Amino acid sequence: MSTCATASRQFGEPLSATAPTATTWLLLEQPGPWGAKALTSSHLDPALGRALERATQGTGVRVALIRRPGRHADCHTPSVRHVYAAHTVPGSTWLRGALTAAPEHLMGLDFAALGRGEHHTFDTVLTGGPHTAGPLALVCTNGKRDRCCALLGRPLAAELASCGVHGAWEASHLGGHRFSPTLLVLPYGYAYGRAEAHAVMEALHGVREGRVVLDGCRGRTAWERPAQAAELAVREATGEYRADALTVVRTDGPAAAPDAPVADGSPPCWDVTVAHVDGRRWHVTVARGAAEPPRPESCGASVLGTPARMDVRAVRELAVPGTAPGAHR
Repeated sequence: MSTCATASRQFGEPLSATAPTATTWLLLEQPGPWGAKALTSSHLDPALGRALERATQGTGVRVALIRRPGRHADCHTPSVRHVYAAHTVPGSTWLRGALTAAPEHLMGLDFAALGRGEHHTFDTVLTGGPHTAGPLALVCTNGKRDRCCALLGRPLAAELASCGVHGAWEASHLGGHRFSPTLLVLPYGYAYGRAEAHAVMEALHGVREGRVVLDGCRGRTAWERPAQAAELAVREATGEYRADALTVVRTDGPAAAPDAPVADGSPPCWDVTVAHVDGRRWHVTVARGAAEPPRPESCGASVLGTPARMDVRAVRELAVPGTAPGAHR
């Protein structure tokens, strides 16, 4: 039987601008099996999972469960768990780590502050500090959400671990299972699809040097989908690979979510302004299209769909006062 990942690959569905959205990721170690909604269907107290979902809503923080690669069906919960928080917005990127014997202490965090990039409560409540052991590579293996994540994600996570990648973790739902194996690299927050071990190793090497690897990149999770498309387009046009060299400073367009239906049926369009640390700016026009022909958007979908795609229509560099467009200061 064909899977959603097989169909997406066969139809050449683009990866750009399909990353999940979160300014800050909060990761809690939780071994053992995960259900389709891992926060409330795992060995984690479901009351705590529901409380975390409510407390982080609208803050920019996204919570995910993590576990070490390998056999986990009957794993018992450890007495001490790893907790990580990563802020992904350029100019204030950080990755913090902590150990906790009481995951309910996470409810003492100031989630709104975490979403803004302030880590003081992570440090005080959880006795956290900077994570200095290298980047994290999170591979979605939530097979109860979509079987592609188990069939394709678990072997990738195991291969990374066998190659000595200490920062490799299995992760709960990261979105876009039809792009499995899906990967999130922290602290910068770039997501990848159809990932293979050698490409992951290259991406992690780039992170250590402060670079972004664009091959297989779905976008930076700090941005909504139109801005993800714009930032990647500017990188492709300019050859700028430094992770924090570009930031999205403005997005003009429909207030509705990029995937929301439009009343009059016309495709929505966004004008996105991308800025470089050296002062250059670009206006990028992004329009929503549909991935044709219809295909399964997940392995459990009962009907075929045409998932939204972000199509870059134009990339235009703006003149910096005192210079001509295209001139580098």
